[in-house]
Amino acid sequence: MGMVVRMLVRRLLILVPLLLGVIAFVFIVMRFSDSKPEYAYFQGANPTPEQVHQFQVDNGLLDPLPVRYVRFVGDLLHGDMGTSVLTKAPVIDSVSTALPLTLQLTLLGLLVAVVLALLFGVTAAIFRDRWPDQVIRLVSLVGVAAPAFWLALLMIQYLAVDRGWFPTGGYINPADSFSGWLRSMTLPALSLSLPVAAQLTRIIRTSMVEELDRDYVRTAIGSGLPPVVVVGRNVLRNALINPLTVLGLRIGYLLGGAVVIEQIYALPGMGQLMINAVRDGDPAVVQGVVLTIAVGFVVVNLLVDVLYLLVNPRLRSAA
Repeated sequence: MGMVVRMLVRRLLILVPLLLGVIAFVFIVMRFSDSKPEYAYFQGANPTPEQVHQFQVDNGLLDPLPVRYVRFVGDLLHGDMGTSVLTKAPVIDSVSTALPLTLQLTLLGLLVAVVLALLFGVTAAIFRDRWPDQVIRLVSLVGVAAPAFWLALLMIQYLAVDRGWFPTGGYINPADSFSGWLRSMTLPALSLSLPVAAQLTRIIRTSMVEELDRDYVRTAIGSGLPPVVVVGRNVLRNALINPLTVLGLRIGYLLGGAVVIEQIYALPGMGQLMINAVRDGDPAVVQGVVLTIAVGFVVVNLLVDVLYLLVNPRLRSAA
């Protein structure tokens, strides 16, 4: 246990400079973007050069870049992500309002992807080189190649417009109607999760096949243990160690892909917030959204890395 704690401490220490690097990257990219807060603030009112200069002085836009970065990090530590130049509202308020929906979509998509990948990956491995395996491998190959936005458009056309089983878009708060929330989130979650489920299916199938070929499996089954018990208790647990590392990257994909899916289904999440901010030329909001997604990606991969350490006995012993 002490070794695991030490490894966790090392991972957390690595997280600090990594987060600072992510913040610096987002900060620098936004400073060199075409979005200028001084012009967005005046909203096309043709300000005079003196007015623009005064705005730059009041907001520290003329300070050296390192000074502005240190001030920006200090503000973040106090929960201040800046202020929208259009609405004059704190960016943290807008992010706090939009983030819960994006997290709902991401977690629901993750749940669907994991369940489908386990079901089809294990089935393909057990029936390898037979027709169920061939069908699953073909479908998963198509799923890997299919973009999430294309699947979303197909589902809207065939499941929402033609058959009316689901709404074409919009969001219903689960506090108002859980069944309505589930119907409004089903198509977005499926659109987001199916490509991830296809990738994980192929990885789980490969890991399961490798594990089923090991000597301990044949020995356990030969000694009289039911194959279902051997697969469920030993094979599946050992085979899922490698897919865990891929899952961390896929969660980041789900989080970023949710931004696109939200636009297609008109969901008021981080995606809609960022697109509106880009369209309106509000760099503080764009910066807040991008930074939130980037930091979320880093934190999620750290958590998956920690989980990988906890479930892999070989790494724990090496620690």
